[in-house]
Amino acid sequence: MRLTAERIAGRGATAPGLRDQMVRRLQSQGIREERVLEQMASVPRHVFLDEALSHSAYEDCSLPIGHRQTLSQPFIVALMTELLIEGKELVNVLELGTGSGYQAAVLSRLVKRVYTQERILPLLKIADERFYALRYRNVYTKHSGSDVAWKDKAPFDGIMLTAAAEEIPDRLLIQLSEGGRLVMPLRTDNNGQILVRITCIDGQYHREDIQAVHFVPLLNGEVGGKNSRLSAVG
Repeated sequence: MRLTAERIAGRGATAPGLRDQMVRRLQSQGIREERVLEQMASVPRHVFLDEALSHSAYEDCSLPIGHRQTLSQPFIVALMTELLIEGKELVNVLELGTGSGYQAAVLSRLVKRVYTQERILPLLKIADERFYALRYRNVYTKHSGSDVAWKDKAPFDGIMLTAAAEEIPDRLLIQLSEGGRLVMPLRTDNNGQILVRITCIDGQYHREDIQAVHFVPLLNGEVGGKNSRLSAVG
């Protein structure tokens, strides 16, 4: 895949003016963190989709990216980012599930380093090409489905999981720094999902339930012949 300057800049249905419309919609939906709004306006979301779908990039909907995975709607990307960085300056952030690369791209403009991993190799390769073309040099990628694949980079100021798990993984909680946050969708007893934020304070984990959401489920998979647990999309 080769990204031209014209493709990155966007025109017509992907023109920068549509990003401004998207940001105004995000504000009306309750996103208040100015840093998040600025990067939602800056990062070219259409680049993280197949060109055939780029005309829908700035609409308030999720979109397919192949391999039965999706790119979350702009509001969810903005909300999860806001929940992670709200009132803080973050250094190390872990994202589980690179997917299209869009979520990592937004985070890369707000934190010092983003470590992102993906179990589906074709998705990771395309995301890597996008990061390179857009010069997001502080995004580090890994092909893995293990939720401890970046353990050597811990502790993290923020961890983001973008697939719905049945429980909050202890192995992720212990990788949080003091004051660090884990933002993730969690499956509920009634087969629904809820977005939660867990904050580490004095070695204790404090959970906040944010709102109902709908994400792809956390799946089992194989990477390098070993069982892997994560299937997530950014």
